Amino acid sequence: MDLTRRQTLAFSLSLAGAAGAVGASTVLTLPGQAAHAAEPTVADDPFEPWLARAEQQLTGGPFDSADPDFAAALSALDAQATAWLRALDTSSGRVALWSDLSPASSPDKFGQSYPRLRTIALASATPGTSLTARADVLDTLITSLRFLHTVGYHPNRTESGNWWFWEIGSPRALMDTCVLLRAHLPAEDLTAYLATVARFVPNPDRRTNIPTLAETGANRADKALIVALRGLLARDGSVVALARDGLSDVRDGGRNSLFAQVTSGDGFYADGSFVQHGYVAYTGTYGSVLLGGAGLLIALLAGSTWAVTDPRVDVLYEAVDRSFAPVLFDGLMMDAVRGRAVSRERARDHQDGATTMSHIVQLAAGAPEPYASRWRSAARGWIERNRETPYVGLVGIPALARAKALLADPEVRPAERLTGHHVFADMDRVVHRRPGWALALSLSSRRIAAYEAGNGENLRGWYTGDGMAYLYDGDDLDAFADAFWPTVDPYRLPGTTVDTRPRADIGTGSGTGTFRPANTVAGGAALGGRFGAAAMELVADGSSLRASKAWFFLDNAVVALGAGITASDGRTVETIVENRNLHADGVPDLRVDGRRQPREQGWSAVLAGAGWAHLEGVGGYVFPDHPGQEATSVMRALREERTGSWRALNIGADTGGSTTPVTRRYATLWFDHGVSPTAASYAYVLLPGASAVATGVWHHSRPVRVLANDDTAQAIEARRDGLLAAHFWQPGSVTGLASSGPGTILVRRHRGGVSVSVADPGRTAETLTVELPCSVRRVVRADDSVTVVPGRRPVLTVAVGGSRGHSHTAELS
Repeated sequence: MDLTRRQTLAFSLSLAGAAGAVGASTVLTLPGQAAHAAEPTVADDPFEPWLARAEQQLTGGPFDSADPDFAAALSALDAQATAWLRALDTSSGRVALWSDLSPASSPDKFGQSYPRLRTIALASATPGTSLTARADVLDTLITSLRFLHTVGYHPNRTESGNWWFWEIGSPRALMDTCVLLRAHLPAEDLTAYLATVARFVPNPDRRTNIPTLAETGANRADKALIVALRGLLARDGSVVALARDGLSDVRDGGRNSLFAQVTSGDGFYADGSFVQHGYVAYTGTYGSVLLGGAGLLIALLAGSTWAVTDPRVDVLYEAVDRSFAPVLFDGLMMDAVRGRAVSRERARDHQDGATTMSHIVQLAAGAPEPYASRWRSAARGWIERNRETPYVGLVGIPALARAKALLADPEVRPAERLTGHHVFADMDRVVHRRPGWALALSLSSRRIAAYEAGNGENLRGWYTGDGMAYLYDGDDLDAFADAFWPTVDPYRLPGTTVDTRPRADIGTGSGTGTFRPANTVAGGAALGGRFGAAAMELVADGSSLRASKAWFFLDNAVVALGAGITASDGRTVETIVENRNLHADGVPDLRVDGRRQPREQGWSAVLAGAGWAHLEGVGGYVFPDHPGQEATSVMRALREERTGSWRALNIGADTGGSTTPVTRRYATLWFDHGVSPTAASYAYVLLPGASAVATGVWHHSRPVRVLANDDTAQAIEARRDGLLAAHFWQPGSVTGLASSGPGTILVRRHRGGVSVSVADPGRTAETLTVELPCSVRRVVRADDSVTVVPGRRPVLTVAVGGSRGHSHTAELS
């Protein structure tokens, strides 16, 4: 497997952790390996036991050779390492180790060469490959490392290009390789490599090429691990201690500690958000790297004099439940929190999900109860439910061994899918989870970027943060993994309202580029972990387009409203209801008001007056009447085949996609608001997993009513649930529910009384006064921020100031 950049790091981390034999078959062991690992004692060499542990974290130790999954993983490693070895240039006049990575003096070229050498070294150190313990392979590795040191990565060079290759990518792969080869590396070679790493990664605390910049989040975790390996290889305990202290940021009094929840900038937030690069939602990549790196270092140093003893390590444990579990669906990582990584052909949602799962299972090995048992059950559920892209084919031998042990343990029962409503206010994301499906909503504001691009990645991510709605269905786990990004129309992402102006690819220069819109409103409120409402004020990039968008989340439905859709640029504006990947040859039925539509590719139609639609294998779509409804917005439908390439999205030096054309079919539903609309609107209901019959029944029974859809408020009533939900854009009243200013409000009447949730996703008010449309006699429970005056028209005063858009709740009777 050809692994690049963060993937190479993630691959090493996925190999982390000790693995034991899981069967009675022959256990493969490298000749001399057991003696090499066991002979040194602390008295002989206090560092060797921990280096042996680091080696075992990479190779996995003994494993069951007869198990087909282990055999497949071993074969994949062997094949890739052998391919790299055969292609390696050993000539005397070479300027690179591989012709496609020439010249080796370039940082992006040596930065990709070290991971290839690590793969070869890993195959050499792993029992059962064709390269195991071969003297010629060891000699080739040693001379190749010398070559890269001479022409590329050495202490006398000045950083150029992407800093990541100098300070994380290359040193991590180099240190891993030195751990694997330490019994064979000449002392002078090891000294030279350690000096190089010390030059570019002297500590985990600072960016070497910008000494005033403190490292945060995943970058700090990466560097801490690099420094620890350097310290162990150099036999310098003070350096190992420096790595451990870097996790807690001892240098700066814990300001950038990985074990502290943050309220701004990079890191984990109390609501489960994870941010990297200052304002990008990044749980699925950088967050995962942090979890894996910190967890690996904790495991590596456990029991040593440098063991991690920070009492705040529970923050890392809590993050598994708060940050990662809600965005993992049957083992895949939701694209809404993967940033520019969605454009990486070799790191799709299943790969990033598998990497994160391996980190969680690894962390469970040393975590206290009840964390450990809960995580193992969750992991077993994720693994067993994903049959489309099995976990066992995505991870290396150590992670595979842990998974095998977990699946064989009768005490570990698979957890059901997580359900609930999650508002990640600090990263402008909303996730609604039901037993058979989930929907992730990607918002943006002046606080959180609409997209991130840079280093040649994510060139067409223009609208991914404009309210894109990712619908995950347990019956089709490949909707976004199966070449979605290179083939989908990037102007028609589900959930978005867009100006159809032609867009240029986002800048392709070195570094990271982001766009943060000018709006303040992005987020919403959750009620009882079951219901939710969200809103976003759309201020389009490079266009006069403005719109008020809202979503309401119920047990079996998501209601989407749009109002005030206005633009003056002379271009068509569209709102995309659905743009579903039907894969290479899908021809599911599309029914409109019960009538089957043509299946031919290229078919399109205007669905004038349509009340509902149904897409086989996905679910239903209902188009309810709503206040302010106007005739200028026309529903359209399209079936099409689209061809693209990953290269068109990503030309990164080490993550760039292939130019091979890929073709997928799509079914698209959208509202055409016309050219330069004024105060256009829309309303639609998603019924994930519903049958055509159920969709028609839902449409005719009208269990949800749209109460308002204008520039004052957007509101619905779900009578069966006793729910009234609204987002107010300004002071106003809807069916007796009144708000003194902008805010999101949910009120649910039930047998036990009345439940209320209030949030200010715009973060502009200090207090909100809310008048309820039902009588209340007493307060059962209320957050400290909520004051209630009971009565026939009870009034809640909610101190929303400083709460960063989070929900404030009360239970009344």
